[in-house]
Amino acid sequence: MDLTSWHATSGTRTCMRHAERRFLGGIETGEDRGKILVITRALYGLKSSGASWRATLSNTLADLGFEGTQADPDAWRRLARRDDGTEYYELCLVYVDDILLVSHDPKPVLLQIGSQYELKEGSLGAPDTYLGAQVYSHSLRDGRKAWGMTSEKYTKNAVATVEDLIQSDGDGLHLKTTAKEPLPATYKPELDISKELGDKLTSRYRQLIGILRWAVELGRVDIYFEVAIMSQYLASPREGHLEAVYHIFAYLKSHLKFSIVFDPKDIQLDEQAFAAVDIKEWREFYGDVEEELPRRMPEPRGNAVDITCFVDANHAGNLVTRRSHTGVLIFVQNAPIMWFSKKQNTVESSSFGSEFVALRIAKELIVALRYKLRMFGVPLRGPASVLCDNQGVVKNASVPESTLTKRHNAINYHSVREAAAAGIIRVGKEDGATNLADAFTKALPRSRRYELFSRIGYSSMFGSTWMRGDNGPGQDRSMDLQEPEKKKLKLIH
Repeated sequence: MDLTSWHATSGTRTCMRHAERRFLGGIETGEDRGKILVITRALYGLKSSGASWRATLSNTLADLGFEGTQADPDAWRRLARRDDGTEYYELCLVYVDDILLVSHDPKPVLLQIGSQYELKEGSLGAPDTYLGAQVYSHSLRDGRKAWGMTSEKYTKNAVATVEDLIQSDGDGLHLKTTAKEPLPATYKPELDISKELGDKLTSRYRQLIGILRWAVELGRVDIYFEVAIMSQYLASPREGHLEAVYHIFAYLKSHLKFSIVFDPKDIQLDEQAFAAVDIKEWREFYGDVEEELPRRMPEPRGNAVDITCFVDANHAGNLVTRRSHTGVLIFVQNAPIMWFSKKQNTVESSSFGSEFVALRIAKELIVALRYKLRMFGVPLRGPASVLCDNQGVVKNASVPESTLTKRHNAINYHSVREAAAAGIIRVGKEDGATNLADAFTKALPRSRRYELFSRIGYSSMFGSTWMRGDNGPGQDRSMDLQEPEKKKLKLIH
């Protein structure tokens, strides 16, 4: 946490009303500052208003020496130097009129922006809320500080919204207060044959799924798989599906606190998990293939980072379609920053096939992430380490001489191997018991959920002995939890 983040919100006057509105002219009105002005045309009433505002702010940032990154049009970088002479890139992140600046000294830059735009009173300072998530300084066990993100406030408001909706139905029902997991491990929504919902409740179902999906974006990865499988029924949900979604909210009601901590510490991996292969050994099979570097890529500055990825697939997990489910979790240093959980598009006849599909998806996510980090000016340390628990897949993806005997898997097979040959990834074996991506492929018993998510995030639900250690993801912990007894799916009462 050697860089500081500061936040500011522009107070530039905007109006969506078409009726006459008066306001006191601010700094953006020039010579009319301090006068009572009348809005004759609302800025947000114009079709081009968003583009006009972005162009204006972009010109201001360019004048301050910032350069837009091609990877993200609203992420700007500028070369900076610390007091000790170390060079790095300051990052300015813009969301409409919210600005987040990452720098060793962010205040002067935001004050420069404030000299041209009136900043909202009280908005200048260290961020506490951004896009619905609460941002805070987290104290690690070894005394270091790291940025943390939690959606506790958003989750509490979401639960209150659902309780109001249930109360408005007038049935005397309410969310359970004893939900220990998002869904029972035995629940299969594809087998639900209850009555289909009417238009009103179908609309509500979609609204609730939207609320849950944003909670996942804000770091509630502990409900990701359950939200992913329930999102498959947006077109025609059933009464049982709505009841299951209520159960997820009941779980959130009794588990409000869950944090993602962005720990910058280096990860120590067991090198025995990876095949000792020289990159030159791949040339016989894929020629002089190399990782394609982005055009206009800035010279990397600052500390180099490692990318570590856990990948898994639940083969034929859907009992009706027999499609598999992919789970991916990506770390930069010791910080979980990308997660993926989705049903596969094809039916695979073996776990080998479904795992290779998952591995190919993980490879594509890693390629996109490496491109973005490079355009941000972040140095990358070697290939991304991808950990998979299928020994056959690991061998075929990491040993050049291995051959493919299943022709229909050829595209995924060569896509992954070519990435290994180009030095983009290296694939290693991870024991199934410690594969963190397993949490995104299937509903798990309570003890197994706690075991995995205590290594991903921080929550009071795990207890002090369940906190993720500082040695990196996937470290073993002793487990002293009883297997929960199986219960019938009774979601609200």
